[in-house]
Amino acid sequence: MKQRPFAQVDVFTATPYVGNPVAVVLDGTGLSTQQMQSFTNWTNLSEATFVLPPAHPQADYALRIFCPGRELPFAGHPTLGSCHAWLQAGGKPKGEHVVQECEVGLVQIRQDGKRLAFAAPPLRRSGPLAEDDVQLIARGLGVGRSEILHHAWCDNGPGWRAVMLGSAEQVLSLHPDAEVLKGLDIGVVGPRGKVGVVGAIEHEDEFFEVRAFFPGNQSLTEDPVTGSLNAALGQWLIGAGLAPGQYIARQGTALGRAGRVHVSKDAQGQVWVGGDSVVCVQGQVLI
Repeated sequence: MKQRPFAQVDVFTATPYVGNPVAVVLDGTGLSTQQMQSFTNWTNLSEATFVLPPAHPQADYALRIFCPGRELPFAGHPTLGSCHAWLQAGGKPKGEHVVQECEVGLVQIRQDGKRLAFAAPPLRRSGPLAEDDVQLIARGLGVGRSEILHHAWCDNGPGWRAVMLGSAEQVLSLHPDAEVLKGLDIGVVGPRGKVGVVGAIEHEDEFFEVRAFFPGNQSLTEDPVTGSLNAALGQWLIGAGLAPGQYIARQGTALGRAGRVHVSKDAQGQVWVGGDSVVCVQGQVLI
């Protein structure tokens, strides 16, 4: 065991403690998969990451991403939080963008002022869900089948099954059944009206309320703010004409958080997902 540089970063917020935190070990060299997994479980956070030297010549660093109980091929808020910590620790990209190497391949991360944004990786699976899945999700969310207006696979590593409800209010009022939705990654999105349970819209480009449910160590868990889901939602919703080419999604409201996810599609058709990040804990960790 040795002391390693460490940062805990709150992502999708510029205000500490209202986004989604990620634990970033800035030197993961020599650690086994089991050591990484054990440390991740100990943090009691949704994800922890480990920065490593890249194998690909175009990459600036490699990243391994873990959540409690398993390793992930890609995740959004750990990508942004890890890049933020790497840059703050003195990392210098080789080219115009930071290039992260992870299991899904090379992920570009651009700097929009102080805000970072990653290029949404290609979907591994897309298209509408099977009707049996939609009915199961409706039952698990406690809504009628007719209340699910649109649905799609949003699989970009995590196998998100996404559904759209009629309003942000419906999304925020959900009390999902953990037993019915056991083993599923579920994303729920609803458009925001002028006034709802979250109050008057502060910014007209805050179009959607998002919630994400996934299997935790013992039961269904809600993620405060989810980059991978919002990346896939952006590809689906913009591509299907259900969202404008640039918007902000709110997430974490039901958990007392205030995540803001900036989604945009550029002229080349690439969807970018960005947000602010702030380091809340910095120092050394013994692993």
